[in-house]
Amino acid sequence: MTASPGHPAAEAAQPATNPAGNAASAEDDTDALPADSGPADSGIVSADPPATHAAHTWEEARQAAFDCAAPIPAGRVPLREALGRTLAADITALQDIPHYASSAMDGWAVNGSGPWILAEPGQRLAPHQASVIVTGGLIPPGAKAVLRRESGVMSKDEDGLPVLTLGGSARPGEPRNGQHIRNAAEEAVAGEVLVKAGITLNPAHLALAALAGHDDVSVVGKPVVKLLLTGSEIVEHGLPEAGKVRDTFGPQLASVVEMMGGICTGQVRIGDSYGEWLEALEDEGPEAEPDGRLAEASAAVLPPDVVITTGGTGVSGTDHFRRAVADLGGRLVIDGVAMRPGHPAVLAELPDGRFVLGLPGNPLAAMMALSTVGAPLLAALGHGAMPPVQEVPCGTMIDPDPGRTRLMPFRLLYGMASPSQHTGPGMMRGLAAADGVMVVPPHGVQLGETVPAFALPWGPAIPEPKKADSKAKASPRRAGNRSAGKPAADSGPVDWSALLD
Repeated sequence: MTASPGHPAAEAAQPATNPAGNAASAEDDTDALPADSGPADSGIVSADPPATHAAHTWEEARQAAFDCAAPIPAGRVPLREALGRTLAADITALQDIPHYASSAMDGWAVNGSGPWILAEPGQRLAPHQASVIVTGGLIPPGAKAVLRRESGVMSKDEDGLPVLTLGGSARPGEPRNGQHIRNAAEEAVAGEVLVKAGITLNPAHLALAALAGHDDVSVVGKPVVKLLLTGSEIVEHGLPEAGKVRDTFGPQLASVVEMMGGICTGQVRIGDSYGEWLEALEDEGPEAEPDGRLAEASAAVLPPDVVITTGGTGVSGTDHFRRAVADLGGRLVIDGVAMRPGHPAVLAELPDGRFVLGLPGNPLAAMMALSTVGAPLLAALGHGAMPPVQEVPCGTMIDPDPGRTRLMPFRLLYGMASPSQHTGPGMMRGLAAADGVMVVPPHGVQLGETVPAFALPWGPAIPEPKKADSKAKASPRRAGNRSAGKPAADSGPVDWSALLD
C-alpha cells in the first residue's frame, strides 16, 4: 500500500507567553528552533503557510502506535546477550550438576585408612593407596575420600619408598568415607527445572544456565532498532561554527531507546540527499538462512524491527521521509500529531514489516515525539503495556491552546508540577532538569487542577498526588483569641512556578 507523501507539517499560531514566562513564537508550532537558538538539527527549516492541525490527537497517536504492532515472537539469544531479558521457556539441566564426582580440596584421593602408597594419578586405587588431586579434580575409581593437603605428611617407609601418613592439622578419624568429595548431581539432576519462564534474567541465572550446558536461552521478543541520523550540518565533536550544530542525538538516543525496551544495534549518519535517504531505508540488514539460524544469532546481526530517523519530517527541500516511504511501498500510520513540541512526528510501516519512526530534528521536539509514538510502539513490540500516565497537581495556570496538546517538562515543587524554563523545541536544558512531562490539554489547566503527566525513561515514576484528609479536625479555639471566630483564610494552592529559574 502506497501512502501519499504530501502532508502539511507546520502549524502557524500567534505568539503567546507560556506559563514559565518564556516568549513562545509561532516557530514553536512548527518545531523550528527559536531565533536565538541557532539552526535546527534537521537542517533547513522552511517557512510554510498556515496549516490545519494534524489529524491525530496526542491520545490517538499513542494508541495508534500501540495498536499497529504485534508482539515479536520469542527467540533464542546467546547467554552473553540475555542479561535483563524475560525468559520465555524454562531452563532445565541438560546433564547432572555437577556431572562427575570431584574433589572439594587440594590434597590426595585415598582408599581406606593410612598410611597410603602413592599411585599414578587417574588409575584405580586399591585399598591403602592414594593419588594427588586438586580442587575440582576428577575423583579416580576406587577413591573413598579426599585427605586435605594440610592433614597429610609425605614420608618414607622402611624400604625408603614414599608413603602418605596423617599429620599436620589432621583430626581424629580423618578422612571419613565421602569426606571432601563433591558428588555428581548433588546440585541438580538432568532434566530438572532450574529457572522458570517469566523470570527476568540476572547474572546468576546466566551462570546457572551455562553450568546446565546451555549456550543460549529462549527469551521474550524485544524490538531491534536501527538509528538513522540525518543532517549535513551536524558536528560530532568540538565547537561548531556558525551554520553548524552539535549532534544531540548520537550521544544519547540509543540509550533512551534501550530504556524504552528496544535493542539498539546500529547507528548510521547520512546527509540530506534523497538518494542517501532511500538507500538507508532500503537496507534491511542480513537475510535469514534457509534453516532459520538468524533467529538464534546475535541481536547485532538481526534485521531491525524499527528504524528511527531524525529530521526530514517537514516539507522543505531536505525533508524526504514521506517520499522515501512512498517509493518503498510503505504506508503512513501517523502523519503528524496535534501537539507541541513534536508535531512533525511520522510513523510508517514498510512492506517487509519494518516500522519507520520519523522524529523532528529539534532535540526536545524529538524526545517528545519519541515519548508519544516511540514508547508505545516499542512497548507493543516487546510484549509490554501502554506506558502509564499519572495525574499530578499543576502549580500554575496554563492558558488554553485550542486544538493542540502541549507537552511541558516540569519540576516538582512542594508536590506540585511547575513548567520548567528553557523548553523551546531546540532546547534540552529544561528537560535535563525535569522530573517528568505534563500533558496539557487544549483547554488549558487551572492552578491546583490535576493534569496528566508521564515519567522520563531515565527518571523515577511520577508520584501519586496526596489525598486531602477529609476527617482533619478543626484547630481548637483558644481563650481570649479574638480571631477565633473568624473564618479561616483560603488555604488553596499557591503558584510556585516563579521560584523556578
